[in-house]
Parts: sequence; structure tokens; C-alpha cells
Amino acid sequence: MSSIKDVAILAGVAVGTVSRVINKSGAVKPATRRKVEEAIQELNYVPNEIARNFKMRKSKMVALMLPSIWHPFFSELAYYIEDELDLEGYKLMLCNSGGKPEKELYYLEMLQQNKVAGIVGITYNDIENNVSNDIPIVSIDRHFNKKITCVTSDNYEGGRLALRELVKAGARKPAFIGSVTSVYSETMNRREGFIQEAKTMGVEYVVYEKPDPVEDDDAYFDELLKEHHDVDGVFAITDIFAAKYIERAGRQGIRVPEDVKVIGYDGIQDHPYFHPLLSTIRQPVEEMARMTIRLLYEKIEGKDLEQQVYRLPVTFRQGETT
Repeated sequence: MSSIKDVAILAGVAVGTVSRVINKSGAVKPATRRKVEEAIQELNYVPNEIARNFKMRKSKMVALMLPSIWHPFFSELAYYIEDELDLEGYKLMLCNSGGKPEKELYYLEMLQQNKVAGIVGITYNDIENNVSNDIPIVSIDRHFNKKITCVTSDNYEGGRLALRELVKAGARKPAFIGSVTSVYSETMNRREGFIQEAKTMGVEYVVYEKPDPVEDDDAYFDELLKEHHDVDGVFAITDIFAAKYIERAGRQGIRVPEDVKVIGYDGIQDHPYFHPLLSTIRQPVEEMARMTIRLLYEKIEGKDLEQQVYRLPVTFRQGETT
């Protein structure tokens, strides 16, 4: 791999001149600039972004911390975040933690040392004491403290909407199914909205939860189906949970939607290739992603934001499972 020194030698200039061309700083004669640019192209030289950022004291790198790149919701979110960053010439550093707190702590320490411009984070672990305000941060779904802005969908209204749609579809004893994280996150409001709407409407309901992460899917759903065999409606905390329920229920001869109506949350199955097409509470993923980055820019510029939490409205998308 070529170095900045190799570029300087090929162009017949000093290393400092190459640096000024790359960083677009200082005066460089047009003819000299062309020689440097031709040398960079010939050698396929790629500048070290972290070293440049450190030297310039101004980073154009934003880190995105995700618990999983496999989950379709996180993948879609990352796509729109990267696209919004690219519009302003920023680059994305993806940090996939696998949901492990030790990896999240490692990434936070690394990012603080490498002076990224900002961090966008999704975490459901207790890492509160390790989150610093020295770097601009915007969280998605999770509150850290009053100084860290959070962007989320209206999870509470989503829970209420799901309950109403299940009742409208004919469910008389709906259940909320999910997992409970060790720390509070906005996703828990999905359950709260579901419960409150059931109480308001006078509907008998069930709440079935286990600690997050669920380590044994088969045991989780076998117990659910055994203990609550009379449930005729399900609101799952995510689309993935809903899909797993449909698959496990099918093994026991339970038909969806004939026997049980099912609604998920996220809206990740938006293609007819998925069957059955899931009825779901759709999050405005693109709007959430772009708002997150626009708010991060304001924090990078040192501006005070008007709100601590920005909640975006959700919608119900009818599928084949209600």
C-alpha cells in the first residue's frame, strides 16, 4: 500500500505539499497540484482519514453504533444515515457491537481517542457511566441523560394502534409478546400503549415477556403457546418476534390469521415476496435516520436543541396476518 511519502517522491515535491493538496489547505501552484493529483491516482493512494482528522482537528467521520447489522431495521436505518451523511461530505464508521456491552465500551473508548465528529448510537445495555459529552451524540430509542438527544418513533401510540387494529380484526383476548431490556428504552412504550388502550376499551389482555436477549426461541414460544393457548391476537414487540411466533404457531397447527391475528412493529417486510405479508406498525425509518443526522450536525456546530426527545409518528400497514 502506497504512503504519502511515495506520492511525494513520484510527484517530486515535499510531503508537506502533498498534505496541503489532500487537505485543501495552504497555497499550492496549479501545476504542482496537478502533479500531486496525478501521483495519487497512479499509486491509488488512499489518505489515512483518522490521521488527517487528528492533524486538522476537524473530523468528517461519524460513527454509528448498532447492536446488529443483521436485523433488517438496523440495516435500513444505516442505509439512510450513510446517505444523509454523504450529502454533506461526511463518512460513516460502522461499529457492530453484537449487543455486547464490552464491545460497546471498547468502541466508545476508541471513538473518543480517534476524535470522530459525532456518534449515533443504539444500545440496550447499561453503559451510562461511559458515555461522554465530549463528543456530540444522538441516540436512537434510548435515553442516556438529559444532555443526549434521542430520536425515536412514537412507540406508545404504536402500541395503542396495534391493540385497536387487533380488536377491529376480531381479537377478543390479545397478547403483547416481547423481551425486557436491562435498561429503559423507548421500545418499552410499545407495551405500555398496548396495555393502556386495552384498559380503555375494556379488553382482556395478556403480557408475555422474558429478559432480553431471548436465548432459547423454542422454549420461549413453546411456553407462550402452552400457557396462553386461548389468545386470539398477538402484538409482537418487533416484526422478527412476530415472524418467529407465526412459524412456531404453525408447527402446532395454529393458523394465522384464521385462529390468531398477528401484528408486528418496525415495518421491515415491505415486499410481496414475504409471505404471509405481515400486518405491522411501520416506523418512519428514513425520516428517523435523516433527522438524527441533521440534529447531530447542530450539536457538532455547538447549537442547543429545543427538545431532548424527538418522537416521529407511526402508521399501521395492513398485511395478511390480521
